Amino acid sequence: MKPRISMITLGVRDLAASIRFYEEGLGLPRMESPPEVAFFTLNGTWLGLYGREALAEDAGISPEGSGFSGIALAHNLASEAEVDELLEQAVAAGAKLVKPGQKVFWGGYSGYFADPDGYLWEVAHNPFVWVGPTDE
Repeated sequence: MKPRISMITLGVRDLAASIRFYEEGLGLPRMESPPEVAFFTLNGTWLGLYGREALAEDAGISPEGSGFSGIALAHNLASEAEVDELLEQAVAAGAKLVKPGQKVFWGGYSGYFADPDGYLWEVAHNPFVWVGPTDE
C-alpha cells in the first residue's frame, strides 16, 4: 500500500446542511459532483460527503452508531491565534465547540469542534514540526 489517503468520506444525515457547513461555513473548495455526493478538494486529498445510510449500505454494515466513533480528523495551523480563529469560525458555521483551544500536554496548542454530524475535528498548532502538506 502506498502511504497516502486518497479521500476521507463522511456519512452524513443531512447532505445539504453538511455541504453548507463545509462549503459556506468553513470555506472548503467544493468540486462539481453528482447530487447524491459532495466532494471538496483538500491539499493532497479529498473530503467526500455522502448519505450516512447509503455509505453504510455500500460498506455492507449497519448505519446505527452513537458516541465516540474512535476517529478524529486534524487540521494544523501556524499559530495559536489561528487555532482560536478557526474554532470560532466553525462554531459560527454551526459546529459544536467540544474543547476550546488550550495548551496541551505534548507542548502544542489545540482544541476540538464537532461538525453537524458529530465528527470530531482537532484544530492544532504544533510549534515543533509542521504536520501535513504545505499550503499551496
